[in-house]
Amino acid sequence: MNSRLPPAWAKHLKTQPAAKAIPPKAALPESKLRAARPRNQADDMLLRQALVLQKAKQLPEAEELCLRVLNRTPNHPLAMYMLGTLGVGYDDEKSLRYFARAVGEEPGNPYYHLSLGETYLRLSEFSLAIQHIQHALELKPDLVEALCSLGDAYNAFDKGEMALPLFEKALKINRDHPAARLGLPHTLASLGRMDEAGALLKETIEERIAVPTAYSALVQTRKFTAEPSELAAILKELRDPSHGSEGAATLHHAAGKVLNDLRRYKEAMDHYKAGNQAGGLKFDLEAYRRWVDAMIETFTPELFASRAAYGNPSELPVFVLGMPRSGTTLTEQICASHPDVHGAGELSKLRRVANGIGFAKRSNANLGESIATITPDLARILAEEHLAYLRERAPGALRIVDKMPHNFELIGLICLLFPNARVIHCRRDAIDNCISCFVLQFNEAHSYSADLETLGLYYREYDRLMRHWDKVLPGRIFENRYETLIESQEEQSRRLINYLGLPWDDACLRFFDRDGSVNTFSKWQVRQPIYKSSVKRWKNYESEIRPLIDALGDLAEV
Repeated sequence: MNSRLPPAWAKHLKTQPAAKAIPPKAALPESKLRAARPRNQADDMLLRQALVLQKAKQLPEAEELCLRVLNRTPNHPLAMYMLGTLGVGYDDEKSLRYFARAVGEEPGNPYYHLSLGETYLRLSEFSLAIQHIQHALELKPDLVEALCSLGDAYNAFDKGEMALPLFEKALKINRDHPAARLGLPHTLASLGRMDEAGALLKETIEERIAVPTAYSALVQTRKFTAEPSELAAILKELRDPSHGSEGAATLHHAAGKVLNDLRRYKEAMDHYKAGNQAGGLKFDLEAYRRWVDAMIETFTPELFASRAAYGNPSELPVFVLGMPRSGTTLTEQICASHPDVHGAGELSKLRRVANGIGFAKRSNANLGESIATITPDLARILAEEHLAYLRERAPGALRIVDKMPHNFELIGLICLLFPNARVIHCRRDAIDNCISCFVLQFNEAHSYSADLETLGLYYREYDRLMRHWDKVLPGRIFENRYETLIESQEEQSRRLINYLGLPWDDACLRFFDRDGSVNTFSKWQVRQPIYKSSVKRWKNYESEIRPLIDALGDLAEV
């Protein structure tokens, strides 16, 4: 959940007790605001008006008032800080700039360092995130939000064992803090300690802390074979209007997960549909089609031929990509079980590079101009920066895997920067893949998955773009078919490792024994040996998903 309210002031607009919901991180007490700098009543009034507008999601109007403050009082740290919060989730690069300026003006403010660190964390810049969050803790050692954010950073960096003591310390300071109460079981689950995670989540629910989110996490810790008491409890919570639309969406998805485990498929699908409707996500399919058209028109064989010598020849990067829920986590785990391969999880670094040169933005009508800015020198610099970023995670690895699924949109950029990078495309039965997306509570970035028809039409655009990449980059992309991997695990695993240019290692067959944390929706599944129950799973829902099948058209293997 992202309230978009600046942590520094959100506390004074909301009167809800901390034990009932997840509050904005790092609420800055009024005394700290007064001490931050000499107060100017006119500036204060404008910033408070901006905060009201921000709460009402009138972000451009809020931004205008903050800029007026900066025009009157240049480098006003709280105005810059608020401008940073306005970009959160929309333009994280902009947030980064404003938070950094606020830190520069007031380096002793722990809350500014915390927000800067959290923004670096969203951008997968883990070292900088950790540096600033640690600095916030040096300034204020008992700042629970910073302890939890540092724990989140270590989890994202696949260091769950380092996150555990941070959440434990946070709970000693404030045992009712939702971020701590949820962060500790999340970390335990990422390390495969599901029973301990489940016990803590039950305690959290009993104490009425972040109830919808706690139920959602709890039902993911195990597969149900008999109806649990939690199902009736979740259905009861759905009758409580105080959870709001977002809480209702979370609870519907939790109920759907339990009912699906129990093979009560129609009831499960009713809850998934209700959850997606409650979430209220909308997706502009026409804009996405135009963007795919532009990508196909821009990335021609001639373009790749003219830039064949660009970038860096390193074989270090491996990109595992495809639709979400297509087997990307399983594929990464198999590869990362090899002693010479490191699985880095889902990294947003490549998207950040793409945004920086303009061609990942859906509103960009002329991608050709953006690509023209990539000179040989720029391509080399961007590639070397990216390699340094990867090596930071595992200096001795021969291959480092980035498994961000939506990098399928950026294969053109990958091949310009890294002509020898391995690209593994995970493909799965179209209906199964789409259903697996539909039943999860994704965020705004995946709003295409909230409606069955839109999801099917989006999948067609993904398929159209992938067919283009295969055509203009013949032989470059390894297609890893989920069903083939399930049916012939060893044979397909050997093909994967061979594609990586590495000798076979039997550890790749026991990927589920691998140490380390897993921080995706698949964290329970990837700790199990390969199972076949996900193949043709969609038939359980056949009567409920006609809009999806019709939208997929000839891609639906019925």
